[in-house]
Amino acid sequence: MTSDIWLPYPADEIEGLPEGLDYRYWDGQDDFPADPADCAFYVVPYLKGPKISVRPLAGMTSVRVVQTLSAGTDHVAPALGGLPGGVRLCNAKGVHEASTAELALTLVLASLRGIPGFVRGQEREEWRSGFYPALADKSVLIVGHGSIGAAIEDRLAPFECARVARVARSARTTERGPVHALADLPELLPEADVVILSTPLTPETKGLAGADFLARMKDGALLVNVARGAVVDTKALLAEVESGRITAALDVTDPEPLPAGHPLWHAPGVLISPHVGGSTSAFLPRAKRLLARQLTRFAAGEELDNVVLTTEGGTRPAGAGE
Repeated sequence: MTSDIWLPYPADEIEGLPEGLDYRYWDGQDDFPADPADCAFYVVPYLKGPKISVRPLAGMTSVRVVQTLSAGTDHVAPALGGLPGGVRLCNAKGVHEASTAELALTLVLASLRGIPGFVRGQEREEWRSGFYPALADKSVLIVGHGSIGAAIEDRLAPFECARVARVARSARTTERGPVHALADLPELLPEADVVILSTPLTPETKGLAGADFLARMKDGALLVNVARGAVVDTKALLAEVESGRITAALDVTDPEPLPAGHPLWHAPGVLISPHVGGSTSAFLPRAKRLLARQLTRFAAGEELDNVVLTTEGGTRPAGAGE
């Protein structure tokens, strides 16, 4: 059995790594640090894009674990079909919740309270006083109630929202109340002042916020996307925001990065941040703790955390979770 571990950080910068494994540093450089065929545990470089992320996978014939440092795995999962059976794909649950939830709340507050307009006013030395919407007394709908969606709800608690409704792939009950299924969206959308998307990108959620979804949102509602750009139909969103009927705050877009000249840049009522939900000072210490914990479990032959699918071998991956 091979013991090569590919890490996107030098091993001496990660406290708590188990001994007895061969650590190789690779963060997307042109040259591989060793033969990919000898890699047993591959940690995907963070924020390097799908092309770099999957480049060594075809040669990783002995790999047993692929660990992302992102909450989503859609940039890696399609490339796992040619790997041997039993390869576990793990995500970074526990790493991004604080930062992404923090940004989601920032986007909500900035959009409602008119912060982009204040910034433009400051640049022009204009005093833009008046009344602006508050988050207090608003009804919020969170679409995607995994760990990030739950963290967003935690941060909404002090803001005196009139209601927080939750939607996930399947219905369940939490300490704060029911979680509705996706099938309930048609009834829930017209009641929400703020709709926050925090769902994984799956075949089921791709284009979820399309023309029908957006049309069901109430006049004046705010759409916030901290999920993946492709969860929203960009053409349909443009039609709604250009009419002035709804507004949007987007940390992710489709396409991404958003190219110069794209109409979303200057669409009325749209606030854009450049996919920075997870890339904050909170990321690195949490990512390193996750790697130390996962590799300790791996070295001891224990079950790993955050397994989202296991390959069948030579076929498409099976067992994807929410």
